[in-house]
Amino acid sequence: MADLQAAESINRTINRQRWILTGLAAALIAVFVLSLALGSVRIPLGDVLRVLAGGEAGKDSWTSIVLKFRLPKALTALLAGAALAVSGLQMQTLFRNPLAGPYVLGISSGASLGVALVVLAGGGVGSVLLAGVSLLGDFGLAFAATLGAGLVMGVVLFVARWVDNSVTLLVLGLMFGYAVSAVVSLLLYFSIPERIHAYINWTFGSFSGVTWNQLKVFVPAVIIGLGIGFVVTKALNALLLGETYARSMGLNIRRARVWIIASTSILAGAVTAFCGPIGFIGIAVPHLCRSLLNSSDHRVLVPACGVMGGLVALITDLIAQVPGSTTVLPLSPVTALIGAPVVIWVILRQRNLRAGMSV
Repeated sequence: MADLQAAESINRTINRQRWILTGLAAALIAVFVLSLALGSVRIPLGDVLRVLAGGEAGKDSWTSIVLKFRLPKALTALLAGAALAVSGLQMQTLFRNPLAGPYVLGISSGASLGVALVVLAGGGVGSVLLAGVSLLGDFGLAFAATLGAGLVMGVVLFVARWVDNSVTLLVLGLMFGYAVSAVVSLLLYFSIPERIHAYINWTFGSFSGVTWNQLKVFVPAVIIGLGIGFVVTKALNALLLGETYARSMGLNIRRARVWIIASTSILAGAVTAFCGPIGFIGIAVPHLCRSLLNSSDHRVLVPACGVMGGLVALITDLIAQVPGSTTVLPLSPVTALIGAPVVIWVILRQRNLRAGMSV
């Protein structure tokens, strides 16, 4: 009888999770279409659907706006949100830290250094070293950011092979990030105002700067990173109960850590390269998914974070666009305004849980 009740409870939980995932997917589709209709120029939903189906909108300009500007931006937001959320989930599990995010290993700082070298360096050795990068046109900043993130990722992966403790690796990653940020600060100090302004504009973050040609690089990078994330779900579940338990289950900790860091680095590095440093989505969304699904199973959380991350990114981009107005807000402050309350809630919730356990 007890076994039957347990089986029924498990089935109810699974069905509830399926309905929640279905609802999130439906909301994602609805917001995606809505993001194509709203903006400084409002386009009727019927015309948007006709353009997506391969037809023409009521005005030629509407077709051009949807296909050339809003559709690549919406796809970028969806993929970037999914990438940041899944990478944040992996970092929180690997380091067993609820406030860990996709940029804790200095990946964002490495990408920022690459961009800073392109935007801020000028003349002499700097211009010679970056001549090849500048020839890439629209890919210049993306290439430099990817290169910077990749270099830091390589160092972290190398160190991960020799470090047994995840907390030690976390501290080392933070130190890498501080060191790289210091180099960026020095470049800012010695740069002219125009270049500083251009760099600061990049740090605000945006989904609108990614073109169809850039998506040919961005999409495969995100798919590879997410693919690795799905593959390591079993390892992530084992790590939930600590590295000692995971070893007793036969998990190769070092190998699992390398794959998890590789996935996070690819996802966070690609987003930073093409969209700029976008915070809080990677920290907030995993907690929202855990609370909504009432589960710590990564087989459920990874797809849920992917869907909800895309949904949150699209919503923040809609808010930043200020529909009906020509004003466009910087993306990073908008994500911070949404993500900061979630982080505060997490801290207070952890404090209340500890207080309850001590009573």
